[in-house]
Amino acid sequence: METPTPPSPKPSMVANLLGWLDHRTGYKFLVHEALNEPIPGGARWRYITGSMLTFAFAVQVITGFFLWTAYSPSTQTAWESVYYIQHVMTLGWLVRGIHHFAAQAMMVLLGLHFLQVVWDGAYRAPREVNFWLGLVLMLIVIALSLTGYLLPWDQKGYYATKVATNIAGASPEIGPQIQQIAQGGSAYGHLTLTRFFALHAGLLPALLVAFLGLHVYVFRRHGITVPPAAEGKPADTFWPKQVLFDAVGCLVTLAIVLYFAYSREAELTAPADPGEDFPARPEWYFLFLFRFIEFEAISQYGVAFGAIYIPTVLMILVFLMPFIGRTRIGHQFNRLFMVVMLVGMAGLTVMTIVEDNHNESHQAKLRFAERDAHRVVALAKREGIPPNGARALLVSDPFSQGPRLFRRHCSSCHRFDGHDGTGQKILKTVEADGKKTQVPEPETAADLKDFGTREWITRVLTDYDKTFQPLENAGEAGKKLLTGDMSAWCKENQKVLADAANAESLNSLVEFLAAQSGRTDTRPFDETLVAAGKEIFKSGMLKSGSFNSSCADCHAMQVGDAESLSDGGGAPTLTGYASRKWLKAFLRDPGHADFYGEKNTMMVFDEKRLSETDLNLLVNWMVGDYYRPGKAEH
Repeated sequence: METPTPPSPKPSMVANLLGWLDHRTGYKFLVHEALNEPIPGGARWRYITGSMLTFAFAVQVITGFFLWTAYSPSTQTAWESVYYIQHVMTLGWLVRGIHHFAAQAMMVLLGLHFLQVVWDGAYRAPREVNFWLGLVLMLIVIALSLTGYLLPWDQKGYYATKVATNIAGASPEIGPQIQQIAQGGSAYGHLTLTRFFALHAGLLPALLVAFLGLHVYVFRRHGITVPPAAEGKPADTFWPKQVLFDAVGCLVTLAIVLYFAYSREAELTAPADPGEDFPARPEWYFLFLFRFIEFEAISQYGVAFGAIYIPTVLMILVFLMPFIGRTRIGHQFNRLFMVVMLVGMAGLTVMTIVEDNHNESHQAKLRFAERDAHRVVALAKREGIPPNGARALLVSDPFSQGPRLFRRHCSSCHRFDGHDGTGQKILKTVEADGKKTQVPEPETAADLKDFGTREWITRVLTDYDKTFQPLENAGEAGKKLLTGDMSAWCKENQKVLADAANAESLNSLVEFLAAQSGRTDTRPFDETLVAAGKEIFKSGMLKSGSFNSSCADCHAMQVGDAESLSDGGGAPTLTGYASRKWLKAFLRDPGHADFYGEKNTMMVFDEKRLSETDLNLLVNWMVGDYYRPGKAEH
C-alpha cells in the first residue's frame, strides 16, 4: 500500500506578493546581479571608498530634504530660516550638523577614492570613460560645496562665495559674463541667493545622480581593477564579505559625522553685511587654493593665473592620465603626480591654518565676528526676529555697534584696552634698513577701557600720570593737561593715598564717585561707603591725615535735585560723572565750561559728525547700558 504524498505547503502571502512583484519587475535578477558581482582577488578594504562616497551623498540628500522644508531663500529670510533650523526646530541642529559635516566628509572621501583609483591604475583601458565620468562627478561635488556656502546668507558664506565669484570673474574673455550670470546682476543680492539655491538643491544633485548612474553602469561593465597583490587569488562576490567591508566603512563615516555634528555643531555666523570687514576664508578643503594664489611669485601674474590657468593645466594632466599611464613609466609618473599634488594641497592647507593662527589681526577679526554671531542669536531669542531681518537686531544694539563707532570716531586718539574697540591694534608702517615693518601707532589720549568704573576712578586718583600718559603725544596742549592741576594734586597727595591706613577712605571716595553715574554695570553700590565718600569729597579728611585740598575745592558736584556739595573751581563738573547724560553732554561739547573749557583739545561731536542715534549707541555701550543674556539664555 503506497504512502500518500503529503500536500505541498501553500506559499505564504508574503511569498505570493514577492513572486508577483518579481514577475512584474524582475527585481530578483537585479538583486542577484548587484550582490553577485565578481571581485577578482577577493574583497578588500581599499575598495570601500566608492561606497562610502555614495553613502555620504545619500545622507546629504536625506538631510537636505528636511532642511529644504524649513529653508526660505531670500536675503531677508535665509539666515532667519537657518537660525530657526539651528535653534528652534526639533533636532534641527543635528540635521544641519549632519548635512554640514557629511559635505566635508565627501571631500575627504573624494580625495581618498581618487588616490585609490590612480594608484591601482583603474583609469587604464578599457576604463578610460569611467575615469572621466569620475572627474565629472568630482567637479559636481565641488560645485555642490561652493553653492552650499552661500545658502545660510551669513558673513562667512557671503564673503567666501564673493571671493569665489570674483575668481570666476577673472576668467579670460567670458569671466565678467560668468560672474554676472552667477550673481544675477552686477552686485550680490537676492537673485544670487536664489540662483545658488536652485543649483545646490536642484540641478547639481540631478546631474550627480545621472552621472553616478553612468559611472556605476560603466564600472559594472568592466569590473574591478585587480591590484598586482591580488592577482591569482580566488575570486569573491560582492555579497557577503565586500558588503560587510562597505557597511563598516559607511558606519565609520556616519559615526565621525555624528561626532562632529554633536560636539561642534554647524557654524552660523552673523547675517551677511556687505559693509563689514569680515576675514574671508573658504572652507578648509579650499584653503590650499587660497594660499597658492597668495604667493608673490603667483600673485604677480594676477588672480586668473593662479586660480584658473594653473588649475586648468593640472586638470588637463589628470584628464590625460589614461594616455600617460599606458606604459609602466607613465603609470608611475601618474602615481607620483597624484601624491605630490595631494601632499602639496595638504601642505598649503596646513600652512594657511598655521599662518592664520599666528596672525593677530586675523584672529582679532575672527573673535569679533564670533562675538557678533553669539550676540545676534541671543537677541533673536530675546526679542524675536523683526520683519526687516535679523541684521536689524545688530544695527540697533549698543553692544554690537558701540565698538564699531568707537573705532570710527574715537580710536584715532583713544584706545580701548590697547585696541580700536573691535580688537584690532592700530599700526603704522615704518622703514628701517630698507625694510618696512609695522609698529603700534601711538595714542594721544587715555585708554578708555572701564571708563567711569571703580577701577578707572582708582587709577586716575592713584596713578594719574600713567593713566593719561598718552597725552604726551598730543602736542603742547596735551602736555599742558598732563602737567596741569589734577596731575599736581595727585602727586602731592600720592603719599596719603598710598597709606594702608587710608585704604578704606580711598574705597569710600571711589564708591561715592562711581555712584554718581547710577550705571547698571557698576551696581550695586555700598551706601555706607557712598556716605563716607561724600564727606571725604567735601572735607578732604581721611582716616589718617587729609588731602592738601578737597575735591569740592575744584570740582562742581550736585547730588540729586537739591543738594549741592560744591560750585566748583574751574575743573570739570562731576555731577552725574560718567553717566549716560554726562557722557552725551561731554561728547557734544567738551569745551563747555562744565568740562575742559578753554583747555579743551578734544574734537566736538556735533550731530553732523555723530548722529543722535549713533551717539546713543556709543554712549550706551561705554556705560554698559545694553541687554546681557543670563546663563539660562545661552
